[in-house]
Amino acid sequence: MSADTAVPVRAPEPRRARADGPARRAERVREALRRALPALVLYAAARLAGVATMASWAWSTGRHPRTLLGHSWDAIWYAGIAEDGYGLILPSPTSHSVIYSDYAFFPLYPGLVHALTALSPFSVVSAQLVVAWTAAACAAWGIYAVGERLYGRRAATWLVLLWGLLPHSIVQTMGYTESLMTALAAWALYAVVTRRHLWAGALALAAGLSRPNAIAVAAAVGCATLVVLYREPRSRADWRLWTGLALAPLGWGGYVLWAGYRSGFGPLGYFTVQRRWGSRFDFGADAFRFVRHLFTGRDGMAYYGSLGVLVVALVALVFLVLERPPAPLLAYTLVLCVIALGGSSYFASKPRFLLPAFPLLIPLALGMTRARSRTVAVTVGALAGLSCVYGTYLVTAARLPM
Repeated sequence: MSADTAVPVRAPEPRRARADGPARRAERVREALRRALPALVLYAAARLAGVATMASWAWSTGRHPRTLLGHSWDAIWYAGIAEDGYGLILPSPTSHSVIYSDYAFFPLYPGLVHALTALSPFSVVSAQLVVAWTAAACAAWGIYAVGERLYGRRAATWLVLLWGLLPHSIVQTMGYTESLMTALAAWALYAVVTRRHLWAGALALAAGLSRPNAIAVAAAVGCATLVVLYREPRSRADWRLWTGLALAPLGWGGYVLWAGYRSGFGPLGYFTVQRRWGSRFDFGADAFRFVRHLFTGRDGMAYYGSLGVLVVALVALVFLVLERPPAPLLAYTLVLCVIALGGSSYFASKPRFLLPAFPLLIPLALGMTRARSRTVAVTVGALAGLSCVYGTYLVTAARLPM
């Protein structure tokens, strides 16, 4: 054989494959978005109805809805970090034992807001809403992707719509971090169930920079790694599996260590910052005392609404366990529930802490796929009415930290 004939005839093919690879990936993304589009439209309609109801009531009482959505409670702290960075410490006006510090807030959301204000004409408040709304859309798509992968398109559509019709879903369109965390968590879980270990770890790292309870995403990646190692011992040689596992907790752990150092309280000083806010993990003792107070005394309606949401969440958790979802989804949901129920103080905020726990809605979504049309119509109408009215109440009348 001559030197000329020894040249492989198909040598150019790898180059064509590389050239076609991005095109094929883009086509798959477009196809996935096309399938998710009906669910995303329904989600947008649900959230627009909630925001419109709140805005109408806000204007009728002389308040601006943009301020209520983008510059209330924690959103004020995020705006301050986005504008001036960390370092603000304030004593509580109502309690000498409580000291507020912005080191309690994780950096990804205010960092994105800061970048948007630097690159666009948006004010900080408007930028917070743009980031939150964009994240909410990405979260809805990620939730759909997980639901479609595991249970099919109809169940996935219901899963997205139900998430958009939660009683406290108004938070998804506020200047808060729950939508951002949910987006990163949902896509990390999708990466987990589709065996994309590196993507799962990288998204878990990013999620860990968004909220304190985002450690649940790293827990899901860790659980997935254990499952793979148990079922496929040969996977121990897969460097992507170990790299994803190593990446998953770095965002959360890195910020906790950095905040502890910067706050002056040592490596674990972040938890001191939280305690000075009045928040700590006490295995639910404070929550139990507050529930007892709600039964023996009287308090604001938002607290009773929060209690109702927590009770329904616990029932939904039981049904989710009976549904036997993939172990990583269950681990993720369990960690979120434990953190929300086991933390002290801020009882009215606990439903917000559970917003990223969308797998709790899987049993109801599956039930909706089997329900009669009349049952579906009544259920959706009732949920939509409750979501619009209760969300308006939370933002305009409750006057409690959400």
